[in-house]
Amino acid sequence: MAESTNRIYAIKTTAKQERTVADNIEKVIRDQKDIHVVAVMAPEELRGYVLVESPDSLARIEQLIELIPHARAVVHGSTALSEVEHFLVPKPVVSGIAEGTIVEIIAGPFKGEKAVVKRIDSGKEEITVELYESMVPIPITVRGDSVRIVERTEETS
Repeated sequence: MAESTNRIYAIKTTAKQERTVADNIEKVIRDQKDIHVVAVMAPEELRGYVLVESPDSLARIEQLIELIPHARAVVHGSTALSEVEHFLVPKPVVSGIAEGTIVEIIAGPFKGEKAVVKRIDSGKEEITVELYESMVPIPITVRGDSVRIVERTEETS
């Protein structure tokens, strides 16, 4: 099977230029037929790096990054797919949010308001919150990606 000969290399990039570097790699390999790249990945959790899957040697990948702006260096050595698989599975938006957590609403009509999480619906990726400084506690359902965690509260049950 050809996949076993592919190696995954980490390319160090300029901060916040990961997506640009990934796009430029795609453009360069379209023109350079002698450098082979199977896949390019720029996971958000891995800031400052782009992962490249290729059957080519480290020296060939170093030649590739010389053609790409904002690509700084190739980390020596390669890794296996099993070590980067977790980047391929999207995390639910509401992961890391628990009931009782204090959040700030960052989108919608209540933007900037602080609230306490009352209920989490992982299936719909929504949370129900009550505004922190409200006189009357009214439950509001918002999308999980429209809140930012301000303070985690450890519940002891």
